[in-house]
Amino acid sequence: MTSLRIGVDIGGTFTDFVVYDPSTQHIQTFKLLSTPRDPSEAVLQGLKRIQDESSSAIHGPRFMTVIHGSTVATNTLLERKGASTALITTRGFRDVLQIGRQNRPALYDFFADPPPPLVPAQLRFELDERVDHAGNVLQALDGVEVEKLIKRVKTKNIKSVAVCLLFSFLHPEHEQRIGEKFRQAGYLVSLSSEIIPEYREYERTSTTVVNAYVSPVLDSYLTKLESNIAEGVRLRVMQSNGGNISPEEARREAVRCILSGPAGGVVGCEYLGEKALTAEHTDRTEKKPKKDSVASVNTMVQLITFDMGGTSTDVSLIDGKPQITTEAIVSGCPIRVPLLDIHTIGAGGGSIASVDAGGALRVGPESAGADPGPACYGRGLGGQPSAPTVTDANVVLGRIPPEHFLGGQMPLDFGRAYAALERLGKELDLSAEQAALGVVAVANAHMERALRVISVERGYDPRDFALLSFGGAGGLHAADLARGLGIPRVLVPPLASTLSAFGMLAADVVKDYTLTVMLPGNSPIAELAARLESLAERGRREVLAEGIPAERVRIERFLDMRYRGQSYELIVPFSEAVYEDFHRLHEHYYGYTKKGAPVEVVNLRVRAIGEVTPPPLVAEQDQSPDASRAFFEKRNVLFAQGNLSTPLYRAEALQPGNRITGPAVVVRSDTTILLGPSDKANVDGFSNLIIEVGT
Repeated sequence: MTSLRIGVDIGGTFTDFVVYDPSTQHIQTFKLLSTPRDPSEAVLQGLKRIQDESSSAIHGPRFMTVIHGSTVATNTLLERKGASTALITTRGFRDVLQIGRQNRPALYDFFADPPPPLVPAQLRFELDERVDHAGNVLQALDGVEVEKLIKRVKTKNIKSVAVCLLFSFLHPEHEQRIGEKFRQAGYLVSLSSEIIPEYREYERTSTTVVNAYVSPVLDSYLTKLESNIAEGVRLRVMQSNGGNISPEEARREAVRCILSGPAGGVVGCEYLGEKALTAEHTDRTEKKPKKDSVASVNTMVQLITFDMGGTSTDVSLIDGKPQITTEAIVSGCPIRVPLLDIHTIGAGGGSIASVDAGGALRVGPESAGADPGPACYGRGLGGQPSAPTVTDANVVLGRIPPEHFLGGQMPLDFGRAYAALERLGKELDLSAEQAALGVVAVANAHMERALRVISVERGYDPRDFALLSFGGAGGLHAADLARGLGIPRVLVPPLASTLSAFGMLAADVVKDYTLTVMLPGNSPIAELAARLESLAERGRREVLAEGIPAERVRIERFLDMRYRGQSYELIVPFSEAVYEDFHRLHEHYYGYTKKGAPVEVVNLRVRAIGEVTPPPLVAEQDQSPDASRAFFEKRNVLFAQGNLSTPLYRAEALQPGNRITGPAVVVRSDTTILLGPSDKANVDGFSNLIIEVGT
């Protein structure tokens, strides 16, 4: 019997499950309310439900592979609830973590305080050792001094140790000796030469400290999860770079899992988008006259991903491939490991609306979460009136049919939602309906700004892309956001509400490696290829150790390049034309190029990929454009244009080829999709709803 494959994504409001049975190629999804006090509770509840259902169906237990996107590392960092951590560094550099860079996020705020460092001054220790910029030892490490330091650390109630010495990326031996002694003393140790062997002392220190800070918490969580799941369950953990790793590796390098949940969504978008756009390209090509045999449709995946959940909104951009960054900042802490370029804001269905001291309407970043949740959940604490949220506003506007929420399993309370918006409206001298429209407009403004950050501010024109909307709340806002940015189409997949969990089933095994080299831009291609090969061989070996067949291992090579004198680099795919490609990419991102200027190769990068087989998606034949069989009633829905009689359609009853004219509400068991009065939509062969955005 083939093993079930299960994707699990913990969100701030719901925990999503996607179950794929390779023997039947059947996909099942469901959601449970998250358990913020102990996220593993919801995971274990869902796995038990799957085990019970599969056991009763085949009269015995099934083996399961669980790919888990965890918010544990993220929340640990955001809430500053990590392990008590010590930092060991070269004498004279203990305050690098506190000094940081001169960048000021609040440029004109004279009273802005920088976030406090994860390791306070009294837990930052120095050792007498020194390596120069060429990797030569100027002062050897004294083993006796290390032993004395271990005794000092033992008096400080330390659980985890970060070691970051000067130029350790060129000479890692000193760090390795320190790490060996502290591990023998019983400490969890993070070495910068293992986590991120790159130059830039502050970012390397910050990344290593973050890893040491969150790893013990993730280790404890995974240990509890593994000890409570049934025998025959194999656990994998999603990384921020779009791949999955073993729990053992996640324990050692938890910094690589900071954005694991949103990364699953981007991987799912890439997979679904490629299928949908390829099918559309084929369909259009076949309909062309034979004399026009050259296809003009661009088959490269060009998507802006929009994931609106209950607590936050994550946006990213796919231009052929998802964009990778090494310049992420989470909770004020730079993280230099490669991760998908995802921009997150505190705007979701549960975002709380309020009136600030100046009388302006604010939405988020505070969220009602899963408990008590929006007012319409009816879970207010201690009889206190619940705060209004974006979900409550959509209920009041008629955009969410309360009795159909979660397929009718969790009916919403319209009266509580209306009362919450009515209280907000009184503060603004507005009716409940006007307040609801305002809440949605403010939330949309926040999300539109986020979409501009990852498109316009990165040198991309959003009009060249489609918006792929997912997350439980995304379908209610996607068309309006696309309209504001000039995006012509919105794609809403049938798995929209659980796409992050689905994406984890499509995620490959991915391992990233990097090394600072600082080579001149006239270095021979053969020399660069030889240096990259040593990293590639390590990656190939470690991916094979994960059980991936040799024929499914793929190696990608990159160079970090810049013009001499610049402070930051571009990641350029390695090829014979890498120098020309650098100039071209520089012009794309920054609007100019200097082909006569000297170039530097700063870092080598290798990505080792073990390809997995994702759940297959098979297109069905188009049926009639008539969608009347999915229609079930009409209701008044309030738009900016006024109160309009609006048809409601059951998404599960729509068939490929069906067409819908707005205004309309498409109700799925786990999400709702809104079409404006000028929008039109059709259903493709994969049951994606393709919305042609009107003006």
